[in-house]
Amino acid sequence: MTTRPQPGTAEWDACLAEGNAKQARKRVSADVLLRDVGGRLLVVKPTYKEAWDLPGGMAEANESPEDAARRELREELGLAVELRGLLCVDWVAPHGPWDDQLAFIFNGGTLTESQARSLYPRDYELSACEFVTSADALTMLPHRTRRPPKPSELWLSSSPAIWFSRPVAAPVQSPYGRRRAHGAPTGHRVSLLGFG
Repeated sequence: MTTRPQPGTAEWDACLAEGNAKQARKRVSADVLLRDVGGRLLVVKPTYKEAWDLPGGMAEANESPEDAARRELREELGLAVELRGLLCVDWVAPHGPWDDQLAFIFNGGTLTESQARSLYPRDYELSACEFVTSADALTMLPHRTRRPPKPSELWLSSSPAIWFSRPVAAPVQSPYGRRRAHGAPTGHRVSLLGFG
């Protein structure tokens, strides 16, 4: 019979590390909604995708979504912007060769005329960047980004929104006695802005 390791010991940490290594890993993307002074949205053309996309990219190991968004903007477009909050989080189902992912979209605010004029792709992952109307963006962006709430609706939202990719079903009884929406963690506010 083996004895249980004591918390705070090297054996305890090794036991926790073994359990951590067996847990599922989620891919995390961090995109940023940016506009010019005319209200047009910034879209970018990745070299490895057919559709246009929002500026941003994939988080690296142990990198926060906010840090990933800032790094991607800096590396790909030479931009340093202050993120003004989280607009939405979406779960993206497995597709093609890709596993599922959690997609974070942040509000990057409005770029100055000087910032907008100086934009160009700074690395091999992008071939172009353009400011377009919300209507044009909806025809250019991948399906997961086009689903309601639309980028323009996110932009106009006065408060942060959490967006789940599936409808929240009727409330169910929590094992702790509190009622909650199915799929919504207890204690978290959920804004249902629309679903695709």
